[in-house]
Amino acid sequence: MADKKTRWLLLLCLAQSFIMLVFINYSAVLPLLKQEWGMNNTMAGSIFSVYQLGFVISSVTMSILSDRINTKRIFIASAIWSGTANLLFVLYAHDYLTAMVLRLLTGIGMGGTYMPGLKMVAERFNPHERGKAVGIYVASLVLGVSMSLAVTGAIASFAGWRTAFVVCSIGVYIGVILSFIVFSGYRPATHCKEKQSFRKEIIKNRPAFLMILGYGFHMWEMNCMRSWLAPFFTAALIQYGIAQGVATGWAATAAAGVMGVGIISTAVTGTISDRIGRTITISLVMLASASISLFFGWLINLNPIILLIVAVIYGYLIVAESPVFSTGLTELVAPGYLGAAMGMQSLIGYSLGMISPTVFGWALDCCRGWKPLPGITVDWGIAFATAGVVALLGPLCMYLLRRCPESARMAGGKK
Repeated sequence: MADKKTRWLLLLCLAQSFIMLVFINYSAVLPLLKQEWGMNNTMAGSIFSVYQLGFVISSVTMSILSDRINTKRIFIASAIWSGTANLLFVLYAHDYLTAMVLRLLTGIGMGGTYMPGLKMVAERFNPHERGKAVGIYVASLVLGVSMSLAVTGAIASFAGWRTAFVVCSIGVYIGVILSFIVFSGYRPATHCKEKQSFRKEIIKNRPAFLMILGYGFHMWEMNCMRSWLAPFFTAALIQYGIAQGVATGWAATAAAGVMGVGIISTAVTGTISDRIGRTITISLVMLASASISLFFGWLINLNPIILLIVAVIYGYLIVAESPVFSTGLTELVAPGYLGAAMGMQSLIGYSLGMISPTVFGWALDCCRGWKPLPGITVDWGIAFATAGVVALLGPLCMYLLRRCPESARMAGGKK
């Protein structure tokens, strides 16, 4: 990568990391809010899900508009919206219903930054280096998610969750300031008018649809893990004899560290996919992460150190294939329809990712207190299994994609 392009990419990544501070701050304090607002697990999960709904609405809309409107305006306006909506949550969220509305607004703002930023990276880097570049960009998102948990959990433990949320919004505004530097001198890429129709290039493009569907199954698993890992750690620590307030702070820190491992995996996996192919890379990673999802929840009774070690491996795998899906999609659609294709990817991916946290919480509520054997609880085990079972469909999509002749246009030399 040329030095100028590398510096631009790293500055974009830094801005995006700050903007992501509001992404998962709710999950860091979820155990506290459940108690404060009298919510069950299904209600708690639905607040995360409605955030994803907002993300879907704006991500799809803004991705499509990015083919027609200057990405700079979309990106910066969306970042300001998300930081401000998060501040409104601080001021006005006091029960389940107000939390639902205000997290929806926050999600609407956040959706206008990720996909437009990804589109810029894809346009700026050539196919042979695109996997690495997208991997680095996605790594910055993972860093932002990790920081969101760590900062929120640390500040909430001594100053309360509302103060923690204010700090997260300040971080978003710092990201906005950096964004003006990123977009200095920016000129949108222009593409020739495509001969293919939207329907044929996006809707009837079977390889692209399989890539998008596989991404959806990936998002189902990843959002289950992201939204419920900190509460899972909290439950494990409480069961180990630690008070709830202390357990919540430590759990958020541990979850942040686990998710932070993905910073390495996304960059590494994106580079590997440039060499061995997108579909092979995705299949191997998803099979491994789905296997852990199927048994992870059953480990809650183990020593927290052992649990953390397994979680680190889980965190490495759960996000690793994210940049590969996005890179693969850019190689399966015409450049003039890239924004529309990413909008479709957002629609399917984040729709499935929107549903999964609520399904997870529902499974927890349904299985609460069930002990088929003395001393053996199954609620967390079954809840995490809902993530793993669906994730197994991802490698199936990649198998079908490899059988399509059109997949030969993907970089990496292999289908």
